[in-house]
Amino acid sequence: MTTTNTILRAEGFSCPSCVTKIEKAVGKLPGVKDVKVHFASSRIETTHDTAETSVDDLVAAVKKVGYTARPSAF
Repeated sequence: MTTTNTILRAEGFSCPSCVTKIEKAVGKLPGVKDVKVHFASSRIETTHDTAETSVDDLVAAVKKVGYTARPSAF
């Protein structure tokens, strides 16, 4: 098991309720231990098991609820 922290930059969310939708969608993925969406900075911070959920899976989960996300270096 390899747990890592991944930060995504999100686009397209304009209201605090969007935060809940994204947190629920990403939080349901296997191996995701923690997810925190920072509305003001458009960042999604996750702690996840890379053997169960890849960065692509995280991006896909965000896309599924109607938003765009991409990996961020910071």
